[in-house]
Amino acid sequence: MIDERAPDRSADGDSADFVTFDMAGERYAFPMSRVQEIIRMPGVVKVPLGPPSLEGLANLRGRVLPVVSLRRCCDLTQTAHDETTRVVVVDGGVPLGFVVDRVASVISVDPEAVEPAESVQATVSSEVLVGVIKGDDGAMTSILDVDELIGAQFAGTATTRAGLDPVAAAGPGGAEPADEDGDDTLELVSFAVEGQEYALPIDQVQEIVQAPESVSHVPNAASRVLGVMDLRGRLLPVVSMRRVFGLPVADLEPQNRIVVVSLDGGVVGVVMDTVREVLRVPHELVAPLPSVVAAGGRATEVESVCRLDGGKRLVSVLSVNRMFDSPEVRQELRERQDGEPAPEQTEEQGMADDGRGDEELFVVFRLDEEEYAVDVDAVQEIIRVPETLIHVPKTYAFVEGLVNLRGTVLPVVDLRTRLGVPKAARDERQRIIVLILGGVRTGFIVDSVAEVARVSRGALEPAPELSAEQAKVVSRVANLHQQQRMLLLVQVDQLLGAEDTAALGDVVADQALTAV
Repeated sequence: MIDERAPDRSADGDSADFVTFDMAGERYAFPMSRVQEIIRMPGVVKVPLGPPSLEGLANLRGRVLPVVSLRRCCDLTQTAHDETTRVVVVDGGVPLGFVVDRVASVISVDPEAVEPAESVQATVSSEVLVGVIKGDDGAMTSILDVDELIGAQFAGTATTRAGLDPVAAAGPGGAEPADEDGDDTLELVSFAVEGQEYALPIDQVQEIVQAPESVSHVPNAASRVLGVMDLRGRLLPVVSMRRVFGLPVADLEPQNRIVVVSLDGGVVGVVMDTVREVLRVPHELVAPLPSVVAAGGRATEVESVCRLDGGKRLVSVLSVNRMFDSPEVRQELRERQDGEPAPEQTEEQGMADDGRGDEELFVVFRLDEEEYAVDVDAVQEIIRVPETLIHVPKTYAFVEGLVNLRGTVLPVVDLRTRLGVPKAARDERQRIIVLILGGVRTGFIVDSVAEVARVSRGALEPAPELSAEQAKVVSRVANLHQQQRMLLLVQVDQLLGAEDTAALGDVVADQALTAV
């Protein structure tokens, strides 16, 4: 019977090859046949709910590489990484990287020099020990079993999505359908210009990206056109909202955002001071602009006004068509679109791809130092965190508090707590992303909302199944190789269990009765 754990022999059968490396002053080895490559310690994206040994996910030439601390796997004391730290990439069905202190060499060993694990004592767990290489100088090298190491760390991931379309299996965020009154609400993206709040209908917004340090100036361009910028290999005309409003234009700042909107003949990026929230406003709170106001100057760019917070907050809803109603401006924008007018699209094509084509749209947010994303269709709205949340005594530990959202009780959960990330102090950048879980509208506090990003489906892939819970909550990753970014895509319907979601419904019902 062949011992599957025995070291692989070289082609001539007289020796076995190993990659040797050091950890905590001891020498270890992997069979050479299991080692794909050796790399320096890369930057990693930390994954919530993963096993303790997981350092994070790295981008290995366009592939997602889970990176694991071998010290933790072997119950050794952790140490800081330095210039000698290396990652040994092994074949574990999918590539997996083990972090080691330093790589020593590749050696060929006579089979007689390998002592089986059963006959030796070692400081590491015997389950991960294949044997020991006895050196001529009395030194010993422990041979580790790759499969046992992987199995010991990721034992909870037997369930696999193999055979399923990763995009279809994960779904577009797994959210429940929108409210029955969804047709009676207006979905908006609000932003600020010179301290005033405006909004655009969300169906006119393709994505929101951070402003670059500068845009390329176009000679003899219309006054509203700042220039062009590169957006994933495509030239995007950039217009200043300040110039549209006749306000002084300042240099681009990190807080500026570019809202990419659809326009006849192509798309255009509009520079905003800041982007504030995603709003879902009942139509009864939206009124057309009074005709006496609409008759003068730039006010014609406003088509309606939302009355929020009992009329204390007014948000002017803009019309993209009115913003660029000049034939000269429209023609120039078309000419700047990749240097030539955009190709015409048939009505059937427009209906087939819903404006997204081979792409998906995500709301990107940050927790700690990592970027997460949820499908834009799962997001009801995004609001600021109020100064105080309504505390509910003797409630469930995962409920951070309650918010009165236009007369509706909204339970709020700290997403850091849910994903096992240490809690952070409240600050101005935090936002509440409102989702629907099991029919219950629920808010999740995040560190900040970064952008609305359009991601090619080719960049989406299943997340490595590092633990059972992680595989449910973080089901996919968007591997944006050219941008050197990796977005962790959150499965909305897995954020809370069925019992927790039902408990949220009870909290909301109890508060509604109390209010009555």
